[in-house]
Amino acid sequence: MNSQPAPLDASRVVIKKSESPKECPAPQNLVFGKTFTDHMLKVSWNKQTGWAEPSIEPYAPLSLEPSAVVLHYAPTLFEGMKAYRDDQGQVRLFRPEKNMERMNRSAKRICLPSFEGEECLKLIKKLIQIDSRWVPSEPGYSLYIRPTLIGTQSSIGISEPTDALLFVILSPVGPYYSSGVKPIALEANPQYVRAWPGGTGDAKLGANYGPSMMPQKEAAARGYSQILWLFGEEDYVTEVGTMNMFAVLKKDDGAWEVVTPPLNGLILPGVTRLSILELLRAHQKGEIQLDNVPKIEVNERDITMKEVVEASNSGKLVEMFGAGTAAVVTPVDRIGYKGKDIHVPVTSSGFGTVTEAVLNKIMAIQWGKEPHAWSVPI
Repeated sequence: MNSQPAPLDASRVVIKKSESPKECPAPQNLVFGKTFTDHMLKVSWNKQTGWAEPSIEPYAPLSLEPSAVVLHYAPTLFEGMKAYRDDQGQVRLFRPEKNMERMNRSAKRICLPSFEGEECLKLIKKLIQIDSRWVPSEPGYSLYIRPTLIGTQSSIGISEPTDALLFVILSPVGPYYSSGVKPIALEANPQYVRAWPGGTGDAKLGANYGPSMMPQKEAAARGYSQILWLFGEEDYVTEVGTMNMFAVLKKDDGAWEVVTPPLNGLILPGVTRLSILELLRAHQKGEIQLDNVPKIEVNERDITMKEVVEASNSGKLVEMFGAGTAAVVTPVDRIGYKGKDIHVPVTSSGFGTVTEAVLNKIMAIQWGKEPHAWSVPI
């Protein structure tokens, strides 16, 4: 009688603690993504036997065959999460179940194994507890969490993975705006496309990020911080670098419309994007009050560069920002398009009104200053 492949089971975890713990660097010396904690989580998977015993062990290099499928055909996906330490010393996660849901959707898209999200979260929480001294206590600092899933079988034939590895590493990081708010300049260049219908733009795959490096490098050489990704003959706006895009437009009746592109397969369904939409809609209904934000309308709809240009020319472009885990929101003050710069208003703080309001609200929830179901204590 054939047994069923084993599910991911956090209760089976084996823990081997480091015998030579590293010294935590001074917070002010942290560079994003360069410092890693003492331990990591690893769980291997096989198509026949399922998920193996989870292991929390000292951070160390992975061992892969040169023929490992991930090195040739890129069956690899990842997530980005953070842990925050509140004023009472409690460590918190922000809507972590949403990351697990998206990770499973990404896995399905490239035939990597699915897993029980709750079990994976239990393991991540255990890993953070073991490395809790690495969670910064300084305001604005956090512990970045990078869950990753890769295909590992030794084969240069193109076929769905029969072996995989789920691993999680942790990295303490400083505040995104460590030296004050700096709005970014974007280049909207239709020469390059991030995603297309039927593609993988709505999955958080490693293969989506490598091709963005050359356009990013070229934009930087022309004085722009990031790419404003466009699609189609109409130059539909899709994403800002690796972030979701929001624009605030003034309507004829004076009300503000907050616009973000729809989840049509070209857009990554960001957790921050979802949270901003839910907060803005709650404000729209009068359920909450976002600081200094007037009457608004919230729409997930297509927006073209023609509409952005016309709004700018008519004084109806109120603000624009990117949204993602790293910074929560990033204000935009300039867009290069067809040889000209479109200037986007920002306030004296460096933010737009909506940008600053949603940033303050989300950060208050993340650091436990405002009680909310989105903030999950470990």
